[in-house]
Amino acid sequence: MLDTWLYIGIFFLVAPLIPAVAILIPKVIAPRKPNPIKLETYECGLETVGDSQVQFRVQYYIFALIFLVFDIEAVFLFPWAVAFKQLSLFMVVEGIIFILILLAGLVYAWRKRVLEWA
Repeated sequence: MLDTWLYIGIFFLVAPLIPAVAILIPKVIAPRKPNPIKLETYECGLETVGDSQVQFRVQYYIFALIFLVFDIEAVFLFPWAVAFKQLSLFMVVEGIIFILILLAGLVYAWRKRVLEWA
């Protein structure tokens, strides 16, 4: 049993080293020739005019998250629908419960008026 934990301990010691080496090697061997032109902001070949940050409404992010949730729902339901005839009653009930939970989320978002573009 101690042998299994030894492998896990080695993993936790070695795992941070891999990304650290991947970050440090380029910093050591990369050429450094700073130049004022290289430090300027570059945007599509044009000089930046005004503030370079554009603020988006939070509603767009929420709408994207809701889309993502229902997109993932389709990924999970597709195999369930393809194998529907071979599923046991328990699996069919589990799929229906999954659909009902997602419908409850849709109703909640609809009542909070998250899906409106006004």
